[in-house]
Amino acid sequence: MPRKYKSTERFLHPDPRYKSSLVAKFINCIMEGGKKNTAQRVFYDAMDIVAEKVKELEPVEVFNTAIRNVKPVVEVRSRRVGGATYQVPVEVGKKRQQSLAFRWVITAARAKTGRPMHQRLAEELIAAYRREGTAYTTRENVHKMAEANKAFAHFAW
Repeated sequence: MPRKYKSTERFLHPDPRYKSSLVAKFINCIMEGGKKNTAQRVFYDAMDIVAEKVKELEPVEVFNTAIRNVKPVVEVRSRRVGGATYQVPVEVGKKRQQSLAFRWVITAARAKTGRPMHQRLAEELIAAYRREGTAYTTRENVHKMAEANKAFAHFAW
């Protein structure tokens, strides 16, 4: 019988400015086409804008709080039971919470058009920090769907 693969957490070098591995992961998620310097420039310029607009905290603290605010606790998964498909609410694991939060923030920033990416990203991070904005709305919608389908929770696997 084949053994189950054990995944090991890979070491990720923290980013050069804030010495944070969470920031390094976020920069890697922003990156397109292997252009890491461009992704770093976008993120750091966004952090400079955040520092100007939110003076009471360090910009990396605003970033951490924004990501924490956007992380979902529950989500719905499709589950097929006897010919019917149910939307079953399921708790979200830590790694998936983080990846969903990153994805929602970046997608929301990319969806806004007309301005440079660093400005759009800064606005979305500030909005998420204040529990507003598109990414936070996405989280709230996911939670509402899970709440609405609470009756099917016994189908969870």
